[in-house]
Amino acid sequence: MRILCWSDLFWPYIGGGEIFAAKLLMALRERHEFIVVTRQDTADLPPEDSYQGIPVYRFPFCTALAGRDMIQMLAAKRRITELKRTFAPDLVHVQNFGPSVLFLRETADVSPTPLLLTLTTEILPDTGTGPDTLMGRTLRSADWINCVSSATLAQVRQRVPRTISRSSVIFNSVEVPPILPQPLPAEMPRLLCLGRLHAEKGFDMALSALARIVERFPRLRLTIAGDGPELSTLQRQASNLNLTGVVDFMGWVSPEKIPALMNTATLVVMPSRSEGLPLVALEAALMARPIVGTRIPGLAEIVMHRQNGLLVELEDSAGLAEAITFLLTHPQVAVQMGQSIRSRVQEMFSWIRCVDAYDAIYRKLGHDASCAQA
Repeated sequence: MRILCWSDLFWPYIGGGEIFAAKLLMALRERHEFIVVTRQDTADLPPEDSYQGIPVYRFPFCTALAGRDMIQMLAAKRRITELKRTFAPDLVHVQNFGPSVLFLRETADVSPTPLLLTLTTEILPDTGTGPDTLMGRTLRSADWINCVSSATLAQVRQRVPRTISRSSVIFNSVEVPPILPQPLPAEMPRLLCLGRLHAEKGFDMALSALARIVERFPRLRLTIAGDGPELSTLQRQASNLNLTGVVDFMGWVSPEKIPALMNTATLVVMPSRSEGLPLVALEAALMARPIVGTRIPGLAEIVMHRQNGLLVELEDSAGLAEAITFLLTHPQVAVQMGQSIRSRVQEMFSWIRCVDAYDAIYRKLGHDASCAQA
């Protein structure tokens, strides 16, 4: 099948959704032919590119929309129209929903094909899903909606009941790393926060929690790995809390180095304010690292409270500090939780199962479309 992957962000952007989308294409490229349509935010990214042999086409969607530039909008629409006619996709897969989907809808009549929408994040209360919103129109017109967590699926079906008969879950997944988990460092404990430095990740709460317990654990250190708009804010907070020598900001970490980084951690701290089904939690689990996080949809489908990790309420830095303290003072419990979450993820969030499930949806939608045309 020829599949047009429409992703609001794609390589070289390195968020969890972008990394997952790229790996999924690599896993399915022997079964299907892909091209990628994504946005072009900066001039240094060429409009036509290639990722591991897969053609990538970039468009200045956000620039055109933000500036209400009709010339750019029309030019983008013409390029997409030409691309659709040339590639003639059998399926369009929207992997990372964003404002750029407006241009997909504007060209829906060109080479009409089934539309698969994957929702990678939870639907927040202020997210518009009414029939006059872009998200609402896309939900109502998609031939199939896949959600990466059961919580997101429930949110979609509650907001738009007509999606019940054409929606499902394919859990996010990651490949089993080539290295084995190492023992949890106990003598010099290290906490790890990994991800894009954005307010929704809640790393400010991890710093607040650390400040509450650092005197009790003078050898405790925190690594914050990632890059993003909150870097300077987090650095200032660490300084204001007298944590400058306790916190290491190590910047972006390439995906292939994450398992080794996980092996340096005693606990992985995820005080997120919003998630879909976080890849970081799966990566931590596969390296048998217990997780201390917030009780939010998505994360709570991986971390079973008091069984393979600990969950606290949103914005509760005191509760976060208490949970971290419990595991640091009960190292055998931390080890058991790490082993338990590793077993759960290996069983429930298999990478091969995930890839095969996407392949099955592709083929089903392609078959249904062929039968409808016959």
